[in-house]
Amino acid sequence: MPRLKEMFEKDVVPKMMKEFGYQNHMQVPRLHKVVVNMGLGEALQNPKILESSSGEIATITGQHPVITRSRKSIANFKLREGLPIGCMVTLRKDRMYEFLDRLMNVAIPRVRDFRGVSRRSFDGKGNFTLGIREQIVFPEIDYDKIEKIKGLNVSVITTAKTDEEGRALLTHLGMPFRR
Repeated sequence: MPRLKEMFEKDVVPKMMKEFGYQNHMQVPRLHKVVVNMGLGEALQNPKILESSSGEIATITGQHPVITRSRKSIANFKLREGLPIGCMVTLRKDRMYEFLDRLMNVAIPRVRDFRGVSRRSFDGKGNFTLGIREQIVFPEIDYDKIEKIKGLNVSVITTAKTDEEGRALLTHLGMPFRR
């Protein structure tokens, strides 16, 4: 069992019950899933970027990504409906906890000039999205084999009803928020 999951069950649940006055441990918000997304607009000119990016996401997450395709045609961007423009992975259960543990304790601290993640990146329903500008902050990625530095988005979906509950959940799990 991943370390973060054990910590959630032993430490976070009692703290959240006390903090928010929950009567039952099943009322405590939980992590539902983590979505890692890499949007690649430049894949229209260079299709090889899509292959390398999907390989990098697979290396980072340990799961094969799904290629995302455009929904609409946009003439200004020379984009047609159905063209591949990105890749994403949805992580659940043990893989989700293992990925979040590596993200919070290894990858995020390796970001240059890191001062903490923004507290404002919540969507109003307790879900958190984090943008990472360089995929090389993950130690699994070999810097010498990278063709181009690309960013990625990590969305943490929780069962929390409010941003306050979601922020408290992620804070107790160890997300390094700005002061």
